[in-house]
Amino acid sequence: MKGPKSILYIAMSLDGFIAKPNDDLSFLSIVQIEGEDYGYKDFLDSVDSIVLGRKTYDWVIKQVGELQYMDKEVFVISKSDKPKNGNTIFYSGNLPDLISKLKNSNDKNIFIDGGAQLVNNLMKLDLIDEFIISIIPIFLGKGIRLFNEGIPERQLKLVSSKSFESGLVQIHYSKLL
Repeated sequence: MKGPKSILYIAMSLDGFIAKPNDDLSFLSIVQIEGEDYGYKDFLDSVDSIVLGRKTYDWVIKQVGELQYMDKEVFVISKSDKPKNGNTIFYSGNLPDLISKLKNSNDKNIFIDGGAQLVNNLMKLDLIDEFIISIIPIFLGKGIRLFNEGIPERQLKLVSSKSFESGLVQIHYSKLL
């Protein structure tokens, strides 16, 4: 596939959860090693825009205070429009239209940041081209699942897999055309 791609870049537990109950992401700390970003900076350099759900945006603002995407254009998928805030655009329109517009206007890829509701909606619409999933070596047992039932069957092609000293394994798949 030529041109910009929409790429999900996310971490999950071995049993498929992206957060513990109450949006608790503390389990991610078990793989934190000073100086190791698991390719995040290079990935961020490969994108022009970020698409994330409103709940994820609200969580980041509450926990971190601001989005840390520097010069990237950020689209927050929301049920209601709000005024643009710097590089952050609150988008309540049609998801296929947004992804198509970004693919046609971007030079670089589109970062699908989550959360699960957005990912599952994009999956049902077949709007994610590649998946870079970091698997954290822990079973959580409950929480917010990355993938829900009802996603259409889709075969993928392995692009790469990497294992790290922390036990994290990162898999990169692309859609078969």
